[in-house]
Amino acid sequence: MTDQTTSPMSTSDTAAPMGEPSVFRVLRDQRKTILVATALVVASYWVAGQLGEWRLAGCIAGGILLGLLNHLYTEYWLLKIICSGAEPSRNQMVVATVVRLLILAVVAVSIAVVFWPDGIGLLLGLALFRLIALVMTGLPLLKELKKQ
Repeated sequence: MTDQTTSPMSTSDTAAPMGEPSVFRVLRDQRKTILVATALVVASYWVAGQLGEWRLAGCIAGGILLGLLNHLYTEYWLLKIICSGAEPSRNQMVVATVVRLLILAVVAVSIAVVFWPDGIGLLLGLALFRLIALVMTGLPLLKELKKQ
């Protein structure tokens, strides 16, 4: 019996063992990231709520959730590319990334302006999630490099 839930680092170059891309697969693969995002949302309400800043807590939680949605969408997009076996050009990848980040920036800044001054918490939550996601992505890579 083979283990189908391997990390991307240990998969082969063929698309067949990867299976079909699905949202549920991305959610399963990113469960640690989802748990950390949930803990950050709870912490934002716990800390800012204690100070009576419920609107700020909501904006921070919204930023974290917006960052999580961006992260999950990016993972799904990459999984679709890997499973299809396609080799997109560098230009295609740059355009897709710029469009995704532009949409994210417009949505985040718009919400921040609407809920100003507490809306700045949305940008804080977005940045906080990005930092945590970067660390969670980087640590396994560093461990892999250390083994070699």
